[in-house]
Amino acid sequence: MGLPKTLIIIGFSIALLGVVAWGAQRIPWVYSWFGHLPGDIRIEGERTYVYAPIASMLVVSVIVSVIGWLVQRLMGR
Repeated sequence: MGLPKTLIIIGFSIALLGVVAWGAQRIPWVYSWFGHLPGDIRIEGERTYVYAPIASMLVVSVIVSVIGWLVQRLMGR
């Protein structure tokens, strides 16, 4: 696969992801879990706020990995 075709596929994928995220904002339960899982670290001081969504990022990583695996499987690789 050439570079232009790869860039077109990546651009289309990013645009599709943006449309899905934009539409998901209208459904409140889609984003309500993100950042509120056990394992997400929140530290609040008087003048500082540290937030590390470790567990949420692990869930997102697993979802993206499964989608990537499915795409590779369906493409015949």
